[in-house]
Amino acid sequence: MVLLSFDIEEFDLPLEYGEAISFEQQIKISETGLCRILDILDEMEVPATFYATASFIEHISPQTRTRLSEGRHEIASHGYNHSQHSRADYLRSRIRLEELMGLPVRGYRMARMQAIDHEALMQAGYIYDSSLHPTFLPGRYNHLDKPRLPYRESNGLLTLPASVVPKLRLPLFWLSMHHLPLWLYLRLMDYTARHDQYLNVYYHPWEFADLRATGLKLPYLITRNSGQALCQRLSSLIKYLRSQGHRFGTTSQYLEENVI
Repeated sequence: MVLLSFDIEEFDLPLEYGEAISFEQQIKISETGLCRILDILDEMEVPATFYATASFIEHISPQTRTRLSEGRHEIASHGYNHSQHSRADYLRSRIRLEELMGLPVRGYRMARMQAIDHEALMQAGYIYDSSLHPTFLPGRYNHLDKPRLPYRESNGLLTLPASVVPKLRLPLFWLSMHHLPLWLYLRLMDYTARHDQYLNVYYHPWEFADLRATGLKLPYLITRNSGQALCQRLSSLIKYLRSQGHRFGTTSQYLEENVI
């Protein structure tokens, strides 16, 4: 099963590059991208899992919240705020998201795939975590020794890693979508899904906005194939994987069908 996931959050990335950006602009850019994602998923009738910060959901329009809650999608937690984290946020974000969306929140993904407290997460009422990226990203983390496929932690919490290419551990995350030749990216996705019977990939809403039109000085690493170019790539990805016989589902649907 293919698990498309989107970390929907305030667009605070420019702050890492010394670019000033107001909170209102962070929300506006991410909501613009989110609506484009929803347009594609709705048109192609594809479900996805949205890992949302409570702060982002609090500040988007009621119409966008309704599109998320009334669709075929799953809502999971991405914390309360994207730039600040505490253990208390595990429970606080879940309660607030369920309150805003009227949907159960079963899963969690830590911002920037940082380390997670599995025991505290379990106590906060989650059944799965998707914060593990089993690859090496310089300056971020080195998880080459971690499992590539879903497994249970010692306390029973399910861990669903982001997908990497078997043996090579090449990440298939958002930056790969931007920079690999599309034909190669799609074939690596197909190969990994067939090999593992599992494909868990993640993107962000702001990638689908027109970043070059914002006036922000962002690196080419971020802006290449963003906006409408990435919308086209997402559509091509869905069409190609479907043509190869792959099925799309939410994370909870995958767990319901697979006993780990």
